[in-house]
Amino acid sequence: MSVLRPLDQLPGLNTATVLLVSTEDALLQQLADSMLREDCPSQLMIHLARSLPLPSNVTRPRIDLVVFVVNLHNKYSLQNVQESLCHVDANFFLGKVCFLATGASQENQCSIHHNTILKLAHAYRSPLLFCDLTTKDFQFSVAQRLVRMLQVCAGHIPGVSSLNLLSLMKTSEIPSLEDL
Repeated sequence: MSVLRPLDQLPGLNTATVLLVSTEDALLQQLADSMLREDCPSQLMIHLARSLPLPSNVTRPRIDLVVFVVNLHNKYSLQNVQESLCHVDANFFLGKVCFLATGASQENQCSIHHNTILKLAHAYRSPLLFCDLTTKDFQFSVAQRLVRMLQVCAGHIPGVSSLNLLSLMKTSEIPSLEDL
């Protein structure tokens, strides 16, 4: 079993690499394209994967951020993310993992409850973004946020560490685990 480790390679100079994991190929590609259109001083490298583990016989750059995308309208999407999490080294959860829940604007059509995703993100102490990637405005906004997070995780933002990324993203609206 191949486990994705954050420190397998040294960071690249002015290079930031994100791994987007989702069963939603078309939405993932649109999000990647939106991220690449963002103005960023670093060279962005975006890798897409349907699930983990990644093939072990492939040479890849160091991964600075892993984004797990869950489609709230597809229970298989959640199952895929839960199975993929087993292939991520615990050190990635020190600010280098993010969950993205898409389809949030159509709550009445969701087959996965918002609290399920909140609990998952809370259990892994990782940021969670709710969005709707089918809406261009949301896609643009999420791309901006992910690029900024990626820059932090790659160490390209002076004075900000990926270790405090979760505390920077916390809001008073997020309930504690006891409230869920």
